Order: sequence, then structure tokens, then C-alpha cells
Amino acid sequence: MRNLISFAVGGLFGAGLLISGMTDTTKVQGWLDIFGNWDPTLAFVMGGAILPMAIAWQMTNGRKPVLADHFPAPPDPKLGRNLVVGSTLFGMGWGLVGLCPGPAIASLSFGGWGGALFLITMLLGMRVAPALRMRLDQQSAPV
Repeated sequence: MRNLISFAVGGLFGAGLLISGMTDTTKVQGWLDIFGNWDPTLAFVMGGAILPMAIAWQMTNGRKPVLADHFPAPPDPKLGRNLVVGSTLFGMGWGLVGLCPGPAIASLSFGGWGGALFLITMLLGMRVAPALRMRLDQQSAPV
């Protein structure tokens, strides 16, 4: 049952990406081009995701999920080096290519080699990142 619901929710997410234009790199790059030909329409896509999620988080208080033992804990609000560096690298990749991870996967069906290359390098970066983070943490640890 859990896999069926995951499949349905994933399909809904993919359809939302496609309908909203998030799989169109020119649309995403237009959103990021604030000093040029700026396209503000993706703000509605973000709001359409952020508002329901904020409400959903509030509704989890004191409840138990249907298909799990508990809801995940909210993320740590601490602003640190890892968050700043990671989000900067993520944003740079997103801005340069015009895709974030979800649309990158969706673009495999029509993105050609560019989309596939982005996805491969994104997965490689995700694989290398934990070891790199551990090494950086060891170097910055007080002696």
C-alpha cells in the first residue's frame, strides 16, 4: 500500500512540475534573471508548494501518520557553514542549468544529453559530498 501511495504522490509531483513549467529550463532561468527578462510566475509555483506544506506541518502536531510510526522531526534551524556552503552550491547548479533535482529527473524523457549529463553529475556530487563533508569537518575540528 505504501508503494502505491508513493507512486501516486510521485506522479502527482511530476505532473505538477510539468504543468507548472518547472521542467522548462528557460522558464527557471527566466525566474533567476532578475536584472534581465525576469519571469515572476514561478513565485506562484513556490507559493503553491510552501503554503500547503506549512499548513500540513502545523496539522501534524499530536497526530500519527497512517503509513509510518511518526512524522520526521523538523529540521534544525541552526545556520551554519554546511548549510551556507551547501545551499550556495545547490543554487549555483540550479541557476546555471535551470534544473533542480526533481525537474532534472523529469527532463530525462525530453532533455537530451544535457539533462542526462546534469543528472549523472548531480548524483556523483551527492555520492562524493558525505566524504568531502567529513574531511572538511575533520580539518576544521579543534585540535
